[in-house]
Amino acid sequence: MNTKKRKKLIWTLPKKTFCFFLLCIFYLYAHLLYLSISPNIYGKNMKEFASTRNTVRKTIEASRGSIYDTNLNALALNVTSYTLIAYLDEKRSDNNNLNHVADIDDTADKLASVLDADSDKIKSILENGKEKNRYQVEFGSIGSGITELKKDEIESLNLPGISFIESSKRYYPNGNFASYVVGYARKKEEEVNGEVTTSIVGELGIEAAYDDMLNGTNGYLEYQQDRYGYKISGTKEINEPATDGYDIYLTIDSSIQRFIETEIEDIQSTYEPEWTVLTVMDAQTGEILGASSTPSFDPNVRDIVSYENPFSVTSYEPGSTMKIYTYLCALETGNYDGNKTFNSGSIKIGDDKVRDWNNTGWGTITLDKGFEYSSNVGVVNLIQSYLSREQLKECFKKYGFGAKTGVEFSKESAGKINFNYEVEVATAGFGQGIETTVLQQLQGATIISTGGYLVKPHFVKKIVNPNTDEVVYESSIEKSEQLVKKSSVEKIKELMYNTIHGTDSGTAGKAYNIEGFDLIGKTGTAQIYENGKGYLTGDNNYIFSSVIMYPKENPEIIIYGAMKKPDYGKYKGLSTAVKNLVKNIAKYKNIYEDDDSLSSVKSVSMSSFIGKDKETIKKYLENYDIDVIVLGSGDSIVNQYPSSGSRLLEKDRVFLLTNSKDVSMIDITNFSRNEVDRFASLVGIKVKFNGNGYVTDFNISVDDTLTKDSVLEVTLGSRED
Repeated sequence: MNTKKRKKLIWTLPKKTFCFFLLCIFYLYAHLLYLSISPNIYGKNMKEFASTRNTVRKTIEASRGSIYDTNLNALALNVTSYTLIAYLDEKRSDNNNLNHVADIDDTADKLASVLDADSDKIKSILENGKEKNRYQVEFGSIGSGITELKKDEIESLNLPGISFIESSKRYYPNGNFASYVVGYARKKEEEVNGEVTTSIVGELGIEAAYDDMLNGTNGYLEYQQDRYGYKISGTKEINEPATDGYDIYLTIDSSIQRFIETEIEDIQSTYEPEWTVLTVMDAQTGEILGASSTPSFDPNVRDIVSYENPFSVTSYEPGSTMKIYTYLCALETGNYDGNKTFNSGSIKIGDDKVRDWNNTGWGTITLDKGFEYSSNVGVVNLIQSYLSREQLKECFKKYGFGAKTGVEFSKESAGKINFNYEVEVATAGFGQGIETTVLQQLQGATIISTGGYLVKPHFVKKIVNPNTDEVVYESSIEKSEQLVKKSSVEKIKELMYNTIHGTDSGTAGKAYNIEGFDLIGKTGTAQIYENGKGYLTGDNNYIFSSVIMYPKENPEIIIYGAMKKPDYGKYKGLSTAVKNLVKNIAKYKNIYEDDDSLSSVKSVSMSSFIGKDKETIKKYLENYDIDVIVLGSGDSIVNQYPSSGSRLLEKDRVFLLTNSKDVSMIDITNFSRNEVDRFASLVGIKVKFNGNGYVTDFNISVDDTLTKDSVLEVTLGSRED
């Protein structure tokens, strides 16, 4: 290479290098200028970023509202619990403040003494977290679910680095008590702007239908923090408090609900039907006083078989209870003659034949007797004589069938009243080929109880804002215009009375007769249709139902019950349960004050016994023949079930928890599921159930001391003699 070329090469390389670095410096200065002057960097507003990068915004969760019965007993409420945590990072502390666990041995020993736990296990958790440079650790089951009292006890130890995470959960004190009415709510986590928030969301029953009102509105706390996470003193703090959710008061009366739960468990354990519903309603106001079903569930554990509400969503062929409304429709024509006769047994409609339930009938009888005997052939003659298809369908619609009642649940079925052909019209008249719901049956019955008006059933009595005590909603009687003449109602009452009290028939209605009670009602025995099989046959392959109300002249109570495919006994289980309900409710509400059969039944209204002497209260209750179960050997009462305001009848069971440190296992043979739930809740143990009905076996020996780790396993079945 010649000298000239070599010189040129020597100067070209530095020149290129210089230009490259010059460009880099220029780019850096330009970028610095951009960062200095531009209000937005990479799509972010720098002023906002600077003001918020040290800003902490913490959500203050609103407390979900509680659900109460009509006597102010809590059916659903929030319970606060705490999770124990230990901060291990030394950077949390400085020369003036010790904010981490420095002495592991001392911390473990003191925590173990309060938590009744193994000191070595706590120590192991702390040491393991230290070795792995964990900022903080939790203690699993040892440190979870801590109560307020236990938290206060730990805080009194003044242990550096020990803190708590507060949380709340939905708690149902009565277990599966009115579970499909109350429903359930569960925790749900969601991330908003990088912050994970936890909320409780209703998913069934009143919890779901009024989720927005129960939830309230979250607040927030906003402040500036330093690099260690502490609030910078002197900086602005914004505190927007949370607004707690509304409290909901139901029409459910816990005393009546207990009567229902007892009877429905007896049906389930003895007759083992596919399902059962029992409901009680105020005949004048439409307030649902109690409602239960099987299979049920405990909202605390959500052992749910079906998410379909049995009162408002489940629809089924109702059977002969619909004869009330078919006869009522005929009466409204003004042409009905109850003395008109027909030949019972069977009748041909085109190529089809309709038979009476006993297949043979009762010979030649009147239309009035046809109602009393629950004759299907009588209904066919009634329709052919007085009603067209359009008239019957219009009556059913007017009486509330084929449309939603508008009850306070998030889902409701309208049922089905479609019928077109002559045989379909006939079968619809006695409740086959159409579908109704429990609530529609209750609502329809109010036409009889009110003298011709339709009253809407409802579960919510009032809604209260607990922040201001303002009543934001209060229910009222929702009554239609008069739909049926009073004379028609009086005639139907007469027929319904004869169905229960008649002396010359052998129908299911007579099974509901109680001496001294002027009950009126109608039973139903509906065939069950299954796809591919048609209508089932066999003595017990039916839906047995009944609608009963009393007193006759001015009904106060309507009871509707239904039971599908019991193992045996046909309608016996349902009729026995309803009669027991009639007696218990009549005594509870003093409906038949002068009746000798009721005056001998003892009753007592529960007061608050908390803080009172155990022996005094025990003797007081036993004077009323109450079965008193004392829990613990203390001398003073600290908790009770049922709560104050409930009315008890003789042989009812009361639990009294005393101020004893130790509580022993009791004999729970023949306890109902609800009673086991109450016992377990009072003594603070977990319980697992197998089967349905009443306690036949349990795993913890009587007189064994119960601890917080005890798990009671219970087998349910038929009640033992």
